[in-house]
Amino acid sequence: MAFVDRNFWYNRRVFVTGHTGFKGAWFCSMLRSMGAVVIGYALAPSTDPSLHELLGHDDDIIADISDPERLRASLQEAAPEIVFHLAAQALVRDSYVDPVGTYRTNVVGTAALLDAVRATTSVRAVVCVTSDKCYRNEGWSWGYREIDALGGHDPYSASKAASEIVVSSMRASFFSSSASDPHPARIASARAGNVIGGGDWSANRLIPDIVRAVGSGNLTLRYPAATRPWQHVLDCVYAYTGLAERLIDEEGTALDTYNFGPEDEGARTVGDLSRLIAERLGDVTIQQETGVQALHEADLLRLDCSKARRELGWRPVWGFDQAIDATADWYTAFLAGANVSKLTRSQIDCFLDDAERT
Repeated sequence: MAFVDRNFWYNRRVFVTGHTGFKGAWFCSMLRSMGAVVIGYALAPSTDPSLHELLGHDDDIIADISDPERLRASLQEAAPEIVFHLAAQALVRDSYVDPVGTYRTNVVGTAALLDAVRATTSVRAVVCVTSDKCYRNEGWSWGYREIDALGGHDPYSASKAASEIVVSSMRASFFSSSASDPHPARIASARAGNVIGGGDWSANRLIPDIVRAVGSGNLTLRYPAATRPWQHVLDCVYAYTGLAERLIDEEGTALDTYNFGPEDEGARTVGDLSRLIAERLGDVTIQQETGVQALHEADLLRLDCSKARRELGWRPVWGFDQAIDATADWYTAFLAGANVSKLTRSQIDCFLDDAERT
């Protein structure tokens, strides 16, 4: 049996924060492909082009996650059964430019979302998405586990650690059987690694920078030796989807926090990933900078995902090579002027079919 049951999602009402972002746009497309009724809530797309707009998603709510009154009213009006919280300031470098805004969005926004859920009786399950960077990075060669210490050197990482603390506290205070008047919704958090895939146009992000450099010269990498757990965005959102199913179906089971990352072969250096993508896209030269880093960034980061395998029965669907192929195919089609909305739907169908075979 597949980790995700497509029939489960037919006509389910789902509220997704951060739907205009790269990951959110893929997520909403996958949920809609399975028949879910999706209501998105986020700021307007921050990039041009935008995957959200390329896919024609234009019927959702454009608002700030840290506006508690608007968020509460929107959630109550939508009356969803399941909530996925993806809204975030997601870039490390931007967190240095605007640390207060990063904390406001990532920490206060998470508290506002869970407080709005408290006032919405229809909600039965919430998955809060944070990041592998929520762990206090010790430079270990082995993967971080859900029981390892939280922390963060940069404001982005610290905000994700703080967001996890907010989720844990709100769950214990308002959604557990020991609360004075508990809300019945079940809350879990998901920590994923670095995602790749077509349609990411964020500034200061590796693959978008490579795509922008196609035909225009060289691209210099800031941290070519840094190792990260790379996975396709569909593997990531698929894991969130299966976790939500289990929050609904497995009543009485203690589900809380899970890492979702690639197999060990998906942990590659920035330089390796860049070379493979550049070779597929062509007409771009990658240069590797070896000087002093301007901003702190961890050299090594891996996730131990054994808890999700053991308790949820989850495993990745696409390996590193498949993730590279799908990403390169998407950008190649975009640069050639092809219909990427159709290609996106095709890749989602292919992924879901592979998941059922796996």
